[in-house]
Amino acid sequence: MEKASRDIVMPYYQNLQSDQIKEKTPGDLVTVADKLSEEYIAEALALVMPDAKIVGEEAFAADPAVLDQLADGHVWIIDPIDGTGNYAAGKPPFGIIIALAEQNETVAGWLYDPITGRICHAVKDAGAFINGEEITVPDHHPGRPVAALATGFMTADQREKLIGAAQRLYDIVDIPRCAAEQYPRLVSGTNHVSVFERTLPWDHAAGILFLNEAGGKCARWDGLPYRPSDRKKGLLGASSPMLWDEAAKQLGDIFSS
Repeated sequence: MEKASRDIVMPYYQNLQSDQIKEKTPGDLVTVADKLSEEYIAEALALVMPDAKIVGEEAFAADPAVLDQLADGHVWIIDPIDGTGNYAAGKPPFGIIIALAEQNETVAGWLYDPITGRICHAVKDAGAFINGEEITVPDHHPGRPVAALATGFMTADQREKLIGAAQRLYDIVDIPRCAAEQYPRLVSGTNHVSVFERTLPWDHAAGILFLNEAGGKCARWDGLPYRPSDRKKGLLGASSPMLWDEAAKQLGDIFSS
């Protein structure tokens, strides 16, 4: 991750030409750096575990069938530049995310911030770490928690109901548009609740493990664990199980249909 950042991601940062930024779908950008970063990381991971499959965001954009590989065996999951919209605009935050899944369960994950050099990682049943130091979520939360709500992929009705309900319970702040930043905010207690509608594995597999191993909770609205191969929508993350339970009770009906 650090070498991909040093040799590819950061040299292109704030130096992209207009023809090096494309739209995969309306509002969903990809840059030449995304593609080069994914190619480099995939080659490096293939050397680490030659028998593991590799699923990357840009490989999926070229062939959606790659998601079918997630259900079985060992699979590396790569987001070569998370927060591409920010990156293409020449502003933070953005990151590199890698997860390792085994039999459709995330067993390790890494979230790297190329600007600060912060690396968050987690190993299933072995804890969460920032720059090598174990971390747990804060013990105490304010009376009025802070919520960051990713509403961009919701229906207009869901968005309206969610914001209306959440405003009564939380102080609402802008999302960073970068999962590699949002999950560390939940772990640190900068944000206390986050709602996601689109739940692609390269965006979420590593961060969910990081949050859960730190003592927070991220799960589907019905409480079931996230699995990389499922194609469901909707996730609720919180910086404690108590806050998760409260949010699920107060907001879950919006997404139950």
